[in-house]
Amino acid sequence: MKPLPEKDPGTPDHRSPARYLLWLLRVQWRTATAGAVLGVVWMLSQALMPAAIGRALGDGVVARDESALVAWAAALLALGVVQAVTGAVRHRFATYNWLAASYRTAQLVTRQATRLGGTLPKRLSAGEVVSAGMTDVNHIGGALDIVSRGAGAVVAIVAVAGILLSTSPPLGLIVLVGVPLILVIAAPLLRPLRDRELAHRELVGELSTHTTDLVAGLRVLRGIGGEALFSGRYRAESQRVRAAGVAAARAETRLNGAEVLLPGLLIALVTWAGARFAVQGTIGVGELVTFYGYAVFLIVPLKTLGEAAGRITQGLVAAGRVTALLDIEPELPHTGTARPAAPAEMTDIASGLVVRPGRVTAIAADDPRDAQAIADRLGRYRRGAVDYGGVPLDTVADVRRRILVAVNEDRLFSGRLAESLAPERGPKAGGAALNAAVRAACAEDIVDSVGLDAHVVEAGREFSGGQQQRLRLARALVADPDVLVLVEPTSAVDAHTEARIADRLGPARAGRTTVVCTTSPLMLARADHVAFVHDGQVTAEGTHRDLLDIEPRYTATVTREEASPREETSPRKEASTREEASTREQASPREETVERAET
Repeated sequence: MKPLPEKDPGTPDHRSPARYLLWLLRVQWRTATAGAVLGVVWMLSQALMPAAIGRALGDGVVARDESALVAWAAALLALGVVQAVTGAVRHRFATYNWLAASYRTAQLVTRQATRLGGTLPKRLSAGEVVSAGMTDVNHIGGALDIVSRGAGAVVAIVAVAGILLSTSPPLGLIVLVGVPLILVIAAPLLRPLRDRELAHRELVGELSTHTTDLVAGLRVLRGIGGEALFSGRYRAESQRVRAAGVAAARAETRLNGAEVLLPGLLIALVTWAGARFAVQGTIGVGELVTFYGYAVFLIVPLKTLGEAAGRITQGLVAAGRVTALLDIEPELPHTGTARPAAPAEMTDIASGLVVRPGRVTAIAADDPRDAQAIADRLGRYRRGAVDYGGVPLDTVADVRRRILVAVNEDRLFSGRLAESLAPERGPKAGGAALNAAVRAACAEDIVDSVGLDAHVVEAGREFSGGQQQRLRLARALVADPDVLVLVEPTSAVDAHTEARIADRLGPARAGRTTVVCTTSPLMLARADHVAFVHDGQVTAEGTHRDLLDIEPRYTATVTREEASPREETSPRKEASTREEASTREQASPREETVERAET
């Protein structure tokens, strides 16, 4: 068996949920076939046991033939060994199929989420993506897991029906007619299960989305006193999810009950008919024991068929959610082929901003949303006419490698700190480039205190807000893109740290193009060029000192910033007022968490 997960999950067939599950079977055909064959052998070895017991009683005990008794006892032992071995190996293949399908689906969901970029939060909520990557992958894996036992169950039922037909045609007909009849009677129970599973799945996705929003906007809710209101809403939604889960469980319980009741009725009928034939002398004692053994054995394959129906139904519902995600196409597809030489001049035609190559250009906007919109257009996260090196930006290849937009909504990855700061370098992360980036971001004290080998927890929660911001800045600098766009990179650090960052940023990006969206006087004073944006348009340009002299609105914007003293956030302190305002004001197409929470 191959190690999991595989490097390339492949290209899925997502035209429909059924096609997606069939595609998984095709790409895993070796292990799926092996599991099905082993499942057939495993189930057949059990199916033949009643016949061996019946022959041992009839040919050995009743006929008083010791050699026949020993022979059939040996055959029964051999069947037991085969069942034990094939059962263990079958379970191994079934588990592998389940894990492989789950991993493959999780990889596809992750790859698609990365490919969609800023399109994803516009089309699907965070809860939907989380549910697809966690709950749905388990249901899809369960559908692949049941293949081995389901195949064995079908073959075993056919084999038992054939044996009964050859021994007693009436009993064989009872099984041949009874099994399809059971499936027909149980079929109407599948639709309610599918509908309620789907309804429950959608409510879980909505609740997960609201949970994400509440956690992300908890600071804001505390500031406006909205905790009680939103906790009440969350409690009500949670109760709706619970009610939908109970409804789905009721439908599943009915199906489970049918799995026991209907086969039980068939078994009772077979046993009653076999007993009558034995009383009439049509069959012998050994054959009666055989028929009773088959009646008891049929419980297993018939129940397996019912379980397979339930799992495949859940798998189809889950596959439907996954294929819906895979069907989404990026609003801004990366199909460019032009490769202008770097460094190159950038022009945002909508605002009139011209970014000269090899300089630090600052954008100061009286409305932070205008600066965010420009940053999104420069990074091609929203539509807009932008020229790069004399060609339209949407025709440029490898935009994500050439242009990096770093915002405060970015998160630190869990794992080794060095790899979190330089993920492309992998286990070899470190060296002079990383050290230089850490110094430029004034994050030496953090690295010195914990070390580059320290483990970072999810989203870097062990670091304060200011420490996280400096580490994110170091990660952006070590990436060394042709164009680096920083949105409020120092909003959560104290003034002394901010001054050092402002002094070191220019030398660290020498020869590269850097754009900083900020209204901080410390950052603006160190920039090579400053553009003031009002109503989405560049209305004044020059140095920080020049703009203070000629543009009153710029002076008012910068003075407002100077009047808001900041101190670096800590794990036990609330975020500063400026950070909260920036988070609310800078909501972009890629981050609408707080807006959804407030709505």
